[in-house]
Amino acid sequence: MAFEFNIMRSLIYVGLAREEYRPKLEEWLYKYHVPESISKFTPYCTKYAFYQAYPTPPEGDRFGARKMQLTEHYWLVDEHLPEMANNIYNEFMPMDVLKWQGCIPDENAPQFHVNAESGDAGRAVGGGDFPPFIFSFVPINWEEDFKGRGLTPEDGPNYRWQFLIQYPDGVSKEDGEKWFYDEVVPYFTKSIFVRRFVSSKVKINYGAPTAQFDRLVELWFEGPEEWYKAAVEHAGQIRKPDWAQQEQFPYLKPQHNIASIFCGDRATSDNYTQYHGYITMR
Repeated sequence: MAFEFNIMRSLIYVGLAREEYRPKLEEWLYKYHVPESISKFTPYCTKYAFYQAYPTPPEGDRFGARKMQLTEHYWLVDEHLPEMANNIYNEFMPMDVLKWQGCIPDENAPQFHVNAESGDAGRAVGGGDFPPFIFSFVPINWEEDFKGRGLTPEDGPNYRWQFLIQYPDGVSKEDGEKWFYDEVVPYFTKSIFVRRFVSSKVKINYGAPTAQFDRLVELWFEGPEEWYKAAVEHAGQIRKPDWAQQEQFPYLKPQHNIASIFCGDRATSDNYTQYHGYITMR
């Protein structure tokens, strides 16, 4: 067996099919998923944190807003290598979890006690009209810094808009990237509403087969009103490409070719340091 040191950051964009399911999904995450994850990958994962999604801003749905949370890991090795395949326990990931996230049909889904073959099998679902499960790996640090270098926490809190883009079928990465650099980068770099702008190329996608994202982008704003002004009100200045999938910016199919998370600077739960079990109120 040979393990390769390959430090990466991973991002899981957790969706929410309906508000009705938020308590159920939260219970599964904190009662089962967090302790199982800590038990498994503590030796080779240095950070494991959740960022609760903020309320979706106006028109955020057409940007593919995921409404539950961002899950972030920092890995020392790639746990998807064949050498890592044998688990002493399989992960408890009922199919209902995928229903709650919107990755499978809401009706006639298996009951809670029915498990996917494994956690990874469950993460491979989604496609067609259903939002795919997103599990994207990027470099440990940002590759490109377009705006805002030098900010510190003393400059105030930020409204983070992080999103993944996947160029449509039939569009080469070269053409997609040309549009990104020629149109998206100059517009947001010049915008008075943008405080920070960074980006990286995605290295590997381990989510659903259809979730093959090309690029990760993060922009900071003072709040959702500033985001709306930059991303909606004035974004018509960004040229619509010939391959546009919707009439307005971001010109990409929500949930499939663009997926977004709106969140804050502070991790809701830095699980290694803050998790102390599923402790209910009394």
